[in-house]
Amino acid sequence: MSAEGTGALEGITVLDLSHFVAGAYCGKVLAAFGAEVIKIEAPVIGDGARRVGPFPDDKRDAEASALYLYLNTGKKGLTLDIGSGEGAAVLKELVRSADVLIENFAPGVMESFGLGYATLNTINPRLVMASISNFGQSGPYRDYRADTMVEMALSGQMYVNGDPEREPLSSMGHQPAYQAALYAYSGIMAALLARDRDGRGQYVDISIQECMASEHQFTLTRFSATGGIRMRAGNRYGSVHPTTIYRCKPTDDRAGLVSLGISDPTQYVLFLQLLDMSELLDDPRFANPQACARNYVEFDALVHPWLMEHTAEEIVHALQDNRIPAAFVNDVSDVLDDPQYASRGFWKEIDHPIAGTRRYAGLPYHLTEAPPTYGRANLLGEHTDDVLREKLGYDEERLAELREVGVI
Repeated sequence: MSAEGTGALEGITVLDLSHFVAGAYCGKVLAAFGAEVIKIEAPVIGDGARRVGPFPDDKRDAEASALYLYLNTGKKGLTLDIGSGEGAAVLKELVRSADVLIENFAPGVMESFGLGYATLNTINPRLVMASISNFGQSGPYRDYRADTMVEMALSGQMYVNGDPEREPLSSMGHQPAYQAALYAYSGIMAALLARDRDGRGQYVDISIQECMASEHQFTLTRFSATGGIRMRAGNRYGSVHPTTIYRCKPTDDRAGLVSLGISDPTQYVLFLQLLDMSELLDDPRFANPQACARNYVEFDALVHPWLMEHTAEEIVHALQDNRIPAAFVNDVSDVLDDPQYASRGFWKEIDHPIAGTRRYAGLPYHLTEAPPTYGRANLLGEHTDDVLREKLGYDEERLAELREVGVI
């Protein structure tokens, strides 16, 4: 949790009904900036992310899922069966004093519990409610099922990735869900600012499909302007070269791979000078990055011997010293040991009573007056009694009643 009085969102209470990635990561960001985020999970079973590995020492433990621990740092834990009438009633009581509610159930689920925005808004007109779903709360795809592959495919992003002679490629992991979480966070912040102006909360409807389609900088916008569809170009940029990944001399510490981002004519000239190959500028095939892109096979064959004589360390430092974009192709261990991350304090050591001390990625926000802070993820239902006592004034008898019937 944030230190008392230091969080940018101190005083904001968030009810986090999320499961798995999208809603949970949004709540994590809010918690890092000082909001009181109350993670609400089903009794006994909890968030499905708790059953997703990896687990320390490969021992399955709902309190030690690496995915859950990362997505839920800094939150309080409350168990509540919102699908039951009494559980829904308790949530409505909590809504009275809440500022934000996050959920990423399928469309219609909250309404089926009697907890749709129209109902909650009558209880607390200042509530900002954010719903993250695959395709939004309306439209012909509203009730379709989806995962990363589906979102990447329908957004058009998959079509432009991969080798031009092969089928399109998807990204790995849960990138669409993480992107949706960040859009939800920005939408919530905009709604809170609007509430400061007019005193009313509002509903924030986030479509993961639309989040991914909105990021087509040079694909959808190009089609809108010219009618042309950008085709797959493998690990090249397509219109300029060498913006690509090259093999180079491997070492014991690094794979023989280096990434170049040369698109500017000045950088291109400097690159050829560094390779002692300036004569290529007199060849119309390689006169500039655009011509080079049309003749990349021949160009790559010419620079290959130089690349294989130099390591990634030598190439990256030589190019960067000459203001030419170049980078190591880091694997995960390289990322963890990269001095740039370390110098900015990006990695955070967080202790957990079950999983122990682990290293986690921080947030890419560096606020001078109210930086994000990081507490451990909650145990299942860890703060149930405390939250219900503090927020709703429940006594031990009332808590016992709810526990006996499985509501908490």
